[in-house]
Amino acid sequence: MKLNLYQKTALTTVIATIVLIFVGGLVRAAGAGLGCPDWPQCFGMWIPPTNAADLPAQYDASLFNPFHTWLEYVNRLIGVLIGFLITLTFAISFKYRKSDPVITFTSGLAFVLVLFQGWLGGQVVRSGLSAGIITIHMVVAMIILATLLFATFRAMSNRLSISISTNTRRRLLWVSGIILFLTLIQLVLGTQVRESVDIAKNVMVLPRSAWLDTVGWLYEIHRSFSWLLVIFAVALVYYNKKLQVPGRLNRTGWIIAVLIIMQIFIGIGMEQFDMPGVLQVLHLVSVAILICAEMLYLLITGFSSTDNLEAA
Repeated sequence: MKLNLYQKTALTTVIATIVLIFVGGLVRAAGAGLGCPDWPQCFGMWIPPTNAADLPAQYDASLFNPFHTWLEYVNRLIGVLIGFLITLTFAISFKYRKSDPVITFTSGLAFVLVLFQGWLGGQVVRSGLSAGIITIHMVVAMIILATLLFATFRAMSNRLSISISTNTRRRLLWVSGIILFLTLIQLVLGTQVRESVDIAKNVMVLPRSAWLDTVGWLYEIHRSFSWLLVIFAVALVYYNKKLQVPGRLNRTGWIIAVLIIMQIFIGIGMEQFDMPGVLQVLHLVSVAILICAEMLYLLITGFSSTDNLEAA
């Protein structure tokens, strides 16, 4: 069975949102957030220049960095594309307004959130890259991604349905729910660590090797907390095997476990090699994919069929 227009559009929007998070991570890691010092234009132009000689007279040419400018400009263009895709997703979702109004509602919620995100992007620039606003900007992006993923799953649930026993579903929901909860706590802790790093980098102007030294106990909690995730990831894989869950759900569980372990190694690499930009970006993108995988596991399990199955 082929995907219908809504399913194709919604799935494309989810993937594009992950790409936007990746590019946003590049912007932050490269320090290109003020590559365009104004909003919504860039150096007072809709298409920024490639060299300082073409800047409008009111802008200081010494502040112009073509790489930073175009990286931030591409980030904005992708953001606009996401806005159009979410708008299109919402418009097409009206086909479900009677058969499944939840799809229309969540698509509409994503539309409202992306409007707020666009406004918030302007506040990030106007605030001069305030760490707190940048963090809110990133968290809202994750909420948009989660909302889109739910709407997409809802529209494709018949393709992803499985049959498991009530007892199996209960156990898997508990373990996977705890993993998602812990991941969200780690996300919040990680944003706080990143804010402290931004202060050390941009306000205190410390060398890269000293960034983590300014974080203190918060980083210790963030690092230690990750081992709880590893423990529950192992438990999820164990239950997948013990309870003989269907292949699709089993594969998703393995993906979750691999992503969690990968996050651990990325974190170790960031600590050992003074937070290189490439690892910062991988850390951010992989947690976005991890949250998607965890949500998908929960949704497949939660919407599974238990008819005519014996309890495990």
